[in-house]
Amino acid sequence: MNEHESATAVVTGAASGLGKDIAEELAAKGYTVYGTTLSSEPASGNPRIVLSRVDITNPDAVRIWAANVAAKSGGKVNLLINNAGILTPGPLELVPLDAIRQEFEVNTFAPLTVVNAFLPQLRAAQGRIVQISTISAAFPMAFNAPSAASKIAVEALMKAYRTELHRFGVEVTIIQPGSMLTGGPAKSAALLGELTNSLTDDQRELYGEALARFAAGFNDGQAKGLTSAAAASEVVDIAERTPAPSTATIGDDAAQLVQFLSSSTPEEQDALRLTLA
Repeated sequence: MNEHESATAVVTGAASGLGKDIAEELAAKGYTVYGTTLSSEPASGNPRIVLSRVDITNPDAVRIWAANVAAKSGGKVNLLINNAGILTPGPLELVPLDAIRQEFEVNTFAPLTVVNAFLPQLRAAQGRIVQISTISAAFPMAFNAPSAASKIAVEALMKAYRTELHRFGVEVTIIQPGSMLTGGPAKSAALLGELTNSLTDDQRELYGEALARFAAGFNDGQAKGLTSAAAASEVVDIAERTPAPSTATIGDDAAQLVQFLSSSTPEEQDALRLTLA
């Protein structure tokens, strides 16, 4: 019998990339995993992973999903991993405001909705909440501000949850990954390519060279990042640590950046940002 044979986990964005590998890692350890997908035909191929088509930006859909999970889980969720997220890179002057709002809907408000929907089950199990953030939340950079801002906001919410829920035995951990070789970066690279190709002559004169440098550095960093499976293994390891860490990083680049931030001045940090812009 696996160690977590009777445990229940919830993972958003569990059909592809990092979320899929997290779900599979948890299932291999014995968890029954309930995950979200946007696919019209959800299927995982693993009997321990139950996928449901849920738009996590829709509070009604999330509440229905949580009720369905409760009916199957006996009303207890041991682990909730907020993994789903989107990235909208580009100069702030050029990124449509609606795109930034959508990033906050997915990266900030959806995790809040999901946590609140599952809190009765998490309290019943004295479970753990894990929020997948990004190292950019610790060090916002040019052309990546919507992602950093939405993740900074969700980190603030999760830190408040950590304090508010501690009395109920529910712990909260924030994980800040660095570069990862997953489906998300490939989509982001495609978005950067589309953005570059859509620039007007005036926009290209203003941002073309800097955006090209950012795209090259971003794509190179992702190509050298952790594989999705390796990152998922680290996520699950952190999720099961006792006591629960408040914040943890994944990847050497994230750890090195945190070390730099802890030993540098604001002026030195700004100088680094300028070299990367």
